[in-house]
Amino acid sequence: MSSLSHRTQLLLDEERHRRLEQEARRQGRSVASLIREAIDMRLELGVEAKHRRDAATWMLAASLPADPEPAIETEEELIDSSGADTP
Repeated sequence: MSSLSHRTQLLLDEERHRRLEQEARRQGRSVASLIREAIDMRLELGVEAKHRRDAATWMLAASLPADPEPAIETEEELIDSSGADTP
């Protein structure tokens, strides 16, 4: 675990403060730990975050099929593929 050596004062509006306290209670954590986590996520500290960003970039760059819906077969194609004799 890293050593916490710098103190920062942060002013928040009532709504942000309320949401932070509510989430901290829900997770059983301190408000400060949530703020540190949010900073890390926003600044993408560490190799893992870079891998996530690279993966997201790769997925967004992948081409999607022009028509993701399967082709609808005609009635004749359905009858022919079923093996039934046509009248």
